[in-house]
Amino acid sequence: MSRSTRERIIDEALRLFAERGYAATSVAEIEAAAGLSPGAGGLYRHFKSKYEVLAAAMHEHASRTRTQIAETLAELNTMDASLGIEARLAHLCRAGLAKVREESELTRVFFRDLSQFPELVAVVREGLLQPMFDAFTTWMRSQPEYAEADHDWAAVGAVLGGAVVHYRLFQDTVGEPPGHAEKDRFVESWVRLALGLMPTPAVQAIG
Repeated sequence: MSRSTRERIIDEALRLFAERGYAATSVAEIEAAAGLSPGAGGLYRHFKSKYEVLAAAMHEHASRTRTQIAETLAELNTMDASLGIEARLAHLCRAGLAKVREESELTRVFFRDLSQFPELVAVVREGLLQPMFDAFTTWMRSQPEYAEADHDWAAVGAVLGGAVVHYRLFQDTVGEPPGHAEKDRFVESWVRLALGLMPTPAVQAIG
């Protein structure tokens, strides 16, 4: 499906902001990247300013994240009941890794430019970051294997979700995975840690 002009402006602006920085990117450069005549004012038919484009990108990514999280949790909840907890955990971990990778451009803009826009930091925090951590917590609490476990699930979500986020951020920043652990090894170890949170009878049942 072809993108609308508005969508092209948002997508290309975010890409340029990630590559060059918000301040170093001009409206004319965004217009050219979006297939508009640079300097002709085409961007202003859709947005009042460059800031409004940035804000729209943050809001739209947050909205998309909420939808994706709901879809992923629904997919996990409808998986074949015969699928083991290890496979379900691996699916959750891989979905988190894919989401963080998808947001690599937004992440670069977040760390480099958003400190000057605290209202947009709040959008990313409440619309994208916290929902990801909450999703880990919500899903694990709902699994029958963890029903008898007495844990601080919000803290567990912070630890497991934080590991997923850190893995991708480290890889994007340094150019290689932390500890030289490629993705499959990371997922396997992440699952092992999550399995360790189950009460002893549940662990024995799957052992």
